[in-house]
Amino acid sequence: MKNPARRALGLLCGGLCLPLFALAAEPQPTHEYVLDNGLKLVVREDHRAPVVVSQLWYKVGSSYETPGLTGLSHALEHMMFKGSSKLGPGEASRVLRDLGAEENAFTTDDYTAYYQVLAKDRLPVAFELEADRMAHLTLPADQFKSEIEVIKEERRLRTEDKPSALAFERFQAAAYLSSGYHTPTIGWMADLQRMNIDDLRAWYKAWYAPNNATLVVVGDVQPEEVKALAQRWFGDIPRRALPSARKPLEIAEPGERRLTLHVRTQLPSLIMGFNVPSLGSSEKPREVHALRLIAALLDGGYSARLSERLERGSELVAGSSASYDAFARGDSLFILSATPNVQKGKTLDEVEKALWQQLDELKTTPPSQAELERVRAQMIAGLVFERDSIAAQASSIGQLESVGLPWRMADEDLEAIRQVTAEDIRNAARTYFTRTRLTQAQVLPQAESDKENSDE
Repeated sequence: MKNPARRALGLLCGGLCLPLFALAAEPQPTHEYVLDNGLKLVVREDHRAPVVVSQLWYKVGSSYETPGLTGLSHALEHMMFKGSSKLGPGEASRVLRDLGAEENAFTTDDYTAYYQVLAKDRLPVAFELEADRMAHLTLPADQFKSEIEVIKEERRLRTEDKPSALAFERFQAAAYLSSGYHTPTIGWMADLQRMNIDDLRAWYKAWYAPNNATLVVVGDVQPEEVKALAQRWFGDIPRRALPSARKPLEIAEPGERRLTLHVRTQLPSLIMGFNVPSLGSSEKPREVHALRLIAALLDGGYSARLSERLERGSELVAGSSASYDAFARGDSLFILSATPNVQKGKTLDEVEKALWQQLDELKTTPPSQAELERVRAQMIAGLVFERDSIAAQASSIGQLESVGLPWRMADEDLEAIRQVTAEDIRNAARTYFTRTRLTQAQVLPQAESDKENSDE
């Protein structure tokens, strides 16, 4: 929420809001195809430079996993680079590197994606490599034996040895009671220790099918040529029956839950999360867009409420944030976090009270039209700024399709934001910011005796 480039753009929004909106309302020509085997292809033309981004998205992530078998989606992502029928471990990456291409992959709760950014005449190479991995991944046992140790170390470095990440992982596990979102994407360490190559082979066979994937291409391309390439490289891969994949839905009002987490941190902090729907689960998308604007009202730059009132105004907190993922496959969380200004003697109880005051004010007093338009303009500016990137355009399309939403929603997004009223914001606050939806964690420095015991 505090990206400097977005903030700089936001300062211009008073005069630029309408032109920016008009610009964003004219999406690049986009074409959708579905091959006979079920692979969906979305091609967006962007002829500003002779470059193309190719992204292959699979509808599988950690929210699809079951207890005892967590971390499979992320581990399989690692193994996708360890050899196929045509190339040995790491050779596909070397081919792309020699072509001057950029490549990578990522796994989340809801999807796994692989991408390449390369010169437009190299697109057939990207398709050939991805089709080979989709159909003929080898998954050698010796490569898995070494790679699972890499994944364990990644978990140690990014979560277990990082206090803020460890606290948030435990908070999230408590906040999501009934859905797969309580599972960390990298998996629980106990499950990584007992994972075997047969687990990954079964996961690959279950989910890595053309009818469970979306191929997104954005750049200086001709749509029919891309379709022909996709047919050539992916068309002969057979569709397969897929496992059932129900949306990860939550108990709407499970009751207030409070945690006290002791981690290796120097400063205490507070995390508050409210169970809320997303665009993937809500029957009232206007409420979801109102929650997005509330997050921007609270934490949308220097003039946002948390920064202006609690950081600089009362000097109650040393830092604060508000976040909300509206583009999930299932129900989501609206999250507030803050660190008390201990140099001023402020406490977690005072921070909690102040955060509730901000939420309660939204329930009783809608934002002024001037404040709402300022925040709306900042959001529009940020979204337009993102669309300057072909990779961001492709990611928006791929994410929407992978969580069960139509890619056209990306082109309708700014109009949806524009339609939200101050009354919508008040109604959303009243509906969702209740104690029956709250999970709250106090994150405290670990006592010296606990540190000594954890080192043993």
